[in-house]
Amino acid sequence: MSTEHHTHAEEVAQLANPAAPADAIPAVDPRLLVREQGLAGYLSEFRRKMKAGDLGSLPVVIGLIVIWGIFQGLNSNFLSPENLTNIAITMVATGMMAVGIIFVLLLGEIDLSVGSVSGVSGALFAVLAVTNGVNEWLAILAAVAGGALIGAIHGFFFAKIGAPAFAVTLSGLLFWSGAMLQILGSNGTINIDPDGVVGQLTTYYFTDVAAAYGLAAVATAGYFLAAFTDNKRRAEAGVPSRPMSELVLRAGLLAVFTFGPAAVFNQYKGLPLAVVLFVVVLVGTDFLLRRTTFGRNVFALGGSVEASRRAGINVTGIRIAVFSIAGTFAAVGGLFWASKIAAANQSAGGGDLLMNVIAAAVIGGTSLFGGRGRTWNALLGVMVITSIQYGLALEGIATPVQYMITGAVLLATVVIDSVTRKTQKTAGRV
Repeated sequence: MSTEHHTHAEEVAQLANPAAPADAIPAVDPRLLVREQGLAGYLSEFRRKMKAGDLGSLPVVIGLIVIWGIFQGLNSNFLSPENLTNIAITMVATGMMAVGIIFVLLLGEIDLSVGSVSGVSGALFAVLAVTNGVNEWLAILAAVAGGALIGAIHGFFFAKIGAPAFAVTLSGLLFWSGAMLQILGSNGTINIDPDGVVGQLTTYYFTDVAAAYGLAAVATAGYFLAAFTDNKRRAEAGVPSRPMSELVLRAGLLAVFTFGPAAVFNQYKGLPLAVVLFVVVLVGTDFLLRRTTFGRNVFALGGSVEASRRAGINVTGIRIAVFSIAGTFAAVGGLFWASKIAAANQSAGGGDLLMNVIAAAVIGGTSLFGGRGRTWNALLGVMVITSIQYGLALEGIATPVQYMITGAVLLATVVIDSVTRKTQKTAGRV
């Protein structure tokens, strides 16, 4: 680090802590040093993380590439635009629910009720909109609000009463499954309007090629402008920032990962509405977790409840809010499932849905031990699970074998997570 940067860091440290000796060596965020060193710094940081067992999303990315390679080798239709588009649409319902479960996992807790909450929310919407003729938007609002309320109730019993989250949400799984059956009544199935708001969640496409490419361009340009603005702010504050070459490289990589899928979608029917909504949710929740006080409090609770309490964090309020968020996204996922099958029925929220939601979050890189994860993990995880399901289906593999393979992948992910934590403890990073 240059003498100028050292001098400025010392001045900042002295202003922040006037009681500190003038000749004290200030603590410098190592991330600032990495940025200052440019590409060489990032390569050094990457090697250090690998040695310390901080693998991040690398294993799941490599795994996804291997999965796609294997299934494409077995069936040339796997990577066709039609199949990839179908995978993208199908994964949204589970992915939405996985976003909510990630918030709970960040606390080091679990929510076993999300499957049944999705089912009861879909049933509530169908009864209101179809059976009773309520405006669809109001029915959607009622279903999502119902999911949020259910999650808050679970959070209350966990955070305020002190009951274990496992037991509370297990009870919720049974209770809300029964509630769903009660709401649907003796018929057991309510068909929804395929041309309605919910019906089009998974069937509507932006057919104009400009839509997909335009969204990719907006995402890339938006990222570059945000990063450039952040760099400018850092430069004005006199702290290290990323070199322009790195910003251009990052924006270029993002362009590859946005314009690539856009080209695939445009070769089939166009940009699916479901994918757009999922991306919006991922961006919004990522901002919530990484850029707000609430998000920092969630991570703090996942690290240490007692330390968070001593720091003045409202532990009870954060816990209730997190479970409410999980319930909200469970309800949203339930609406997407209702759209996918064009109905609300007694099987909704059952089967392997709960396990797939949890698996998507964990496989994507969210730790079961709390304190580590991002909502983007839901995208990676659900891509892995849905790709396996579609690949096996193309090969005519029976459902029991699909369950076993998905379970094996989940176990492998949990093992990697456990080994990673042990390695980080040995390296002194946990």
